[in-house]
Amino acid sequence: MKTILVVEDDPAILRGLQELLTAEHFHVLTAPTGTQGLMLGKKENLDLIILDLGLPDVNGEDVCKQLREAGVPTPLLMLTSKSQEMDKVLGLEMGADDYMTKPFSVRELLARIHAILRREHAIKKDLDEYAFGSVVVDFRKQETTRKGKAVKLSVREYAVLKFLILHEGEVVTRDMLLNDVWGYETFPTTRTVDNYILALRKKLEGETTTPRHLLTVHTAGYKFVK
Repeated sequence: MKTILVVEDDPAILRGLQELLTAEHFHVLTAPTGTQGLMLGKKENLDLIILDLGLPDVNGEDVCKQLREAGVPTPLLMLTSKSQEMDKVLGLEMGADDYMTKPFSVRELLARIHAILRREHAIKKDLDEYAFGSVVVDFRKQETTRKGKAVKLSVREYAVLKFLILHEGEVVTRDMLLNDVWGYETFPTTRTVDNYILALRKKLEGETTTPRHLLTVHTAGYKFVK
C-alpha cells in the first residue's frame, strides 16, 4: 500500500483529500502546517507528498526547498490557488514534480498522482544490484552469491525477487506477483507463487520455516525485509 502525505491548512480540503485517497486504497498521513509537513516528510517512508503552497507558518515553497536540501527524494505534487505561470515555474525549480491550481478536478488529481507513482516505479525498476544478509544479487548479469558461493536462480525467480525488493517493507499480494511477473494471460495459480517463494527461501536463506527476509504475511501475501 502506497503512503501519501497531504500538507494542507484548509480543514475541508484536507478532510476531502484524506477521504478521496483512502477510498483509492492509499495510506494517508495529514499535516495542517508546514512545520508538521517538514517533520513527517523527513521522518516517514513516503511515496508521494501533496503540498499546499499557501500554508500559514512555513510556506509550501520553503517546505519543498528544505526537503530537497535535506536529501528527501520523495515525489512532490504542489497545490495552490495561484495561477501565475511564474509561481508554477518557481515551484518546479525548487524540486516539485508536478503542480495543480485550485480548484482542481478530482479525476485529474488522481490521474496525476498515478502518473507520478508510475514514473517512480519505472525508475526503481532500473535496479541492477542488491545485497541483503549474506546474499549479493546482480540482476543485470543474473548472478547471485550467498556466503560467497554461487546460487543458481531461474529467470522467473529473479523476477519474483526483484518485485519483492522493489516493494521492500510493503505487503505484496499473490495477485500482484501474478500480474507483474507472470501476467494473467498465462493463468498460473496462487499456489505457483507460494512454490517460488519457498524455492527462493531455500536458496537464499537456507531456512523455510523462520525466514528473516522473505516473510509471509498471514492471509495477505508476502513482504521483503532487508
